[in-house]
Amino acid sequence: MPYSDPAMYGDAGEGTGRSALLFGRRTYEKFYSYWPTAPQPNPFTDLLNNAEKFVASTTLTEPLPWVNSTLLGADVPDAVARLKEQPGNDLVILGSGELIQSLMPHNLIDEYRLLIHPLVLGSGRHLFPEDGSYASLRLVTTATTSTGVVMATYRQAGNSQAPGSKPYGATT
Repeated sequence: MPYSDPAMYGDAGEGTGRSALLFGRRTYEKFYSYWPTAPQPNPFTDLLNNAEKFVASTTLTEPLPWVNSTLLGADVPDAVARLKEQPGNDLVILGSGELIQSLMPHNLIDEYRLLIHPLVLGSGRHLFPEDGSYASLRLVTTATTSTGVVMATYRQAGNSQAPGSKPYGATT
């Protein structure tokens, strides 16, 4: 990864070290194809392999191949809401943009940790929906790495509503 540096690794390790992981199917499969056999030493191999993992998928079946992995039911927002009510570790979503988008309307994302790279692609997938809905966020922390990546942490600041749109969490 051309923009990686020790600050990014420290931030990632801090965020995932005490957390259960929540994946969409594609991200789960990509991580599973690498991390169980990742070369050592690597600070993330044991962390990712030993973490409790929850997977949102309508095509995978149990038992899932990666240790400590559990398939969520068909109603992913409801399953995530139940997980959030349980005592214990935080849930961290790594990648999984479609999963994030499916949880946003239910106000199930408490914090966004964004890595903003000094790179303009001009196209690609959008993390945030294009339907006019939006949520107000409050900047909590920022840090810049030696490679120019801005690490920004945002938390919910209350819902906002664009004219003619529904805020996240609105019922239909």
